[in-house]
Amino acid sequence: MGTYQWDSRDYELHSRVQQGWARELLGKLSLRGTERLLDIGCGDGKVTAEIAGLLGEGRVIGIDSSESMIALATARYPPADHNNLSFRLMDAVTMHFDGLFDVVFSNAALHWVKDHRPVVRSISSCLEPGGRILLQMGGQGNARAVVGVLDRLLGLPKYERYFAGFEFPYGFHGIEYYQDLLAESGFVNCRVELIDKDMVHDGVEGLKGWIRTTWLPYTGRLDNLTRDEFIEELAERYLEQVPLDAQGRAHVAMVRLEVEARKPQ
Repeated sequence: MGTYQWDSRDYELHSRVQQGWARELLGKLSLRGTERLLDIGCGDGKVTAEIAGLLGEGRVIGIDSSESMIALATARYPPADHNNLSFRLMDAVTMHFDGLFDVVFSNAALHWVKDHRPVVRSISSCLEPGGRILLQMGGQGNARAVVGVLDRLLGLPKYERYFAGFEFPYGFHGIEYYQDLLAESGFVNCRVELIDKDMVHDGVEGLKGWIRTTWLPYTGRLDNLTRDEFIEELAERYLEQVPLDAQGRAHVAMVRLEVEARKPQ
């Protein structure tokens, strides 16, 4: 899901909101405790470890395409201490498990892939007949105000040379797109919806930390000095449009695409 240079420890410090949303999503899984579950885009492994704690007689494998994330997750949750939990370096597009799982879960990860057709096919191949999926990712209209500021920054003379040939990197998809993909892969009992979310950050520094750790397709094209200036200017221009609230918090209007479906028996 991309070859960006993730700073796994910095991300860990600025991903509290995403982890909170993951816990909300876990409540919709209704796990029995015996499932074999795949977590796509496991990141630092916090949520994957929580899932493992719910699967007393089951098992969970977390995959991620970032070496630093998998290294951190494995160090934090070693097999010797978590015998039903493991992590693997693997991409969602090319993963192969041949019907090993009865649940596939993913939170805040799959929007890093633009074309989801091969992802949905891979997910289907990972599931046993009757298996189910619960996915949540950035959806159509996600972070629209931030993207608008980014578009303006990219056109400034001091930045434009870094973005020659740049294309919007995320797959922020809508309902019909995903309904079609699920139908193509034969999924049934499908629920696809867009959900508005308010992402809250602790002031200017919290907002800049989120930009630094998650908008890597933009910041990763810049040299160190320019990157700091870019992040500072993006946060400043965004807060001119959406000021801090009375408690000094920054708000970003997000849209999540939530997908639930089942593979036929």
